[in-house]
Amino acid sequence: MPTDERLRSLIQFNSFRWNLVACAALILFAAVLSAREPAETAAEFPDVLTQFEPCQTNPVFSGAGEGHWDARIRERGWILHDAKIWHLWYTGYDGTREGIKRLGHATSEDGLHWTRDRRNPLDPEVWIEDMMIVRNEDTLYMFAEGRSDQTRWFTSPDGVVWKDQGAIDIRDTLGKPIPPGPYGTPTAWHERGKWYLLYERGDRGVWLATSNNLKVWTHAQDEPVLQPGPDNYDSHMIAANQVIKYAGRYYCYYHGSGTPVAPRSWTTNLAVSTDLIHWKKYPSNPLVSGNRSSGIVVSTETSFVDPIGIQSPFEFPLPSRFRLYTMHDQVEAFLPEK
Repeated sequence: MPTDERLRSLIQFNSFRWNLVACAALILFAAVLSAREPAETAAEFPDVLTQFEPCQTNPVFSGAGEGHWDARIRERGWILHDAKIWHLWYTGYDGTREGIKRLGHATSEDGLHWTRDRRNPLDPEVWIEDMMIVRNEDTLYMFAEGRSDQTRWFTSPDGVVWKDQGAIDIRDTLGKPIPPGPYGTPTAWHERGKWYLLYERGDRGVWLATSNNLKVWTHAQDEPVLQPGPDNYDSHMIAANQVIKYAGRYYCYYHGSGTPVAPRSWTTNLAVSTDLIHWKKYPSNPLVSGNRSSGIVVSTETSFVDPIGIQSPFEFPLPSRFRLYTMHDQVEAFLPEK
């Protein structure tokens, strides 16, 4: 064979061989990535936070029916417990859209069978809706929607008598008040002396603001930190319900809807973050579908008393076991999968 042809053949053979090597490397790399993704997902979204099954006695709490001040319950309520007693705060109303939304309280020995407080409603004259509670030292802090979806905050020493501290003031990153309009479903987080607040505007996105005095809050960024989509379960509306910290990561339980017009169907979902700004949604969302929203998790060990050495009342030690509760428009419990 002439020298030039032999050289061309050698080059073609080597090229073919390197193509085979490159293809094998790509296949191996893809296999490594595909193996890594489930492992990463399992680490970011552990079963203890994602795998639940419905309680057979659902619903565990609902409206008292016609003629009662809390004929129906609405939107997010809140559950905390100490070593002996579970506490439920909820919003009750007469079932009409214009009916005043009032705060109620109930207790339980097991978190599944509830007894209404005889002192209900706790503050008959104050509109309290879509509320949540943070315990910091000896004080309970409640963040809730008032009339027209305007967020207010309250304090209490015992969870029964609440003092209205007024509306919160949210500013953009330049220090200017945000445009008028609704700002609701307030979800507060307290860590190392600083307060964080996730809130929504018409369920079109979730923003993050911080504060040192609970009165003036400043955006971490002027764009939402959580937005609807891209999947259908939350493609149109979204709102945060709870932030906890587990295994060094922040987790946000939130609800979303892919229904473009009312009546909407809601889902309960989960996202993870390392900084409260950048969030990754659980690939297997929704956790709960079927028009169940306003979901939160509660540690079955304790969530009312801070574990020793923990910096926030919603930061949990390992291992912990949780129940998931959805709140609207009845309370349903979801227990850890067996």
